[in-house]
Amino acid sequence: MAGPLPLTLTHVALEIGGATVVSDFTLRLAAARRTIVVGPNGAGKSLLLRLCHGLIAPTRGSIVWAEDPKGRQAMVFQRPVMLRRSSRANVAYGLKLAGVNGAERRQRADAALARVGLLHLADRPARVLSGGEQQRVALARAWALAPRVLFLDEPTASLDPGACAAVEEIVLAMAAEGTAIVMTTHNLGQARRLGEDIVFVHKGRVAETAGAETFFRKPSTPEAAAFLKGELPW
Repeated sequence: MAGPLPLTLTHVALEIGGATVVSDFTLRLAAARRTIVVGPNGAGKSLLLRLCHGLIAPTRGSIVWAEDPKGRQAMVFQRPVMLRRSSRANVAYGLKLAGVNGAERRQRADAALARVGLLHLADRPARVLSGGEQQRVALARAWALAPRVLFLDEPTASLDPGACAAVEEIVLAMAAEGTAIVMTTHNLGQARRLGEDIVFVHKGRVAETAGAETFFRKPSTPEAAAFLKGELPW
């Protein structure tokens, strides 16, 4: 089945308020793999995802998908926005925007909530759920759309270990169904558990890309080596 990958970024730069915050994002995401983006605080990890997702446009450079990604990519944020409605309605709303009809919306929303272990909370207001449960609703909202590519920006940063493990299981399940995962994290243990490929971002540029095993065993740049030793600020 054809898909929107590869996604190719070539010398992407971004200026905000006259300041250059991204100087050179050059990257190719070519397969349905689990790609983890790591790097120090302020390196540009979240901006990389937002540029890829299309939330912001680059000042210079190009971002090119193999095919139109509309409806075939999704993004989940560190602090997901929950609408003032039930968990089911939060998931169904994304399907409504995608043009799915009413009967099918409920069916697919319930199926997605079941996949993330929250069908029993389908009628509960999403805003009263715990942080971990809200993040699982956000993942269900994305999963219901059957995206070919899913961007995840620090999805477990504010969660306790149990909730973090639940999110990781969901991410792996989505990946097993053929969804390409592109995820930022500060947790190097998580990067090791989930990553097949690693993108290391430093000072607004992609400084290194490698398979996860290679990156953690023998990074090719001094900046990445220093980062793994804890010698670069977070």
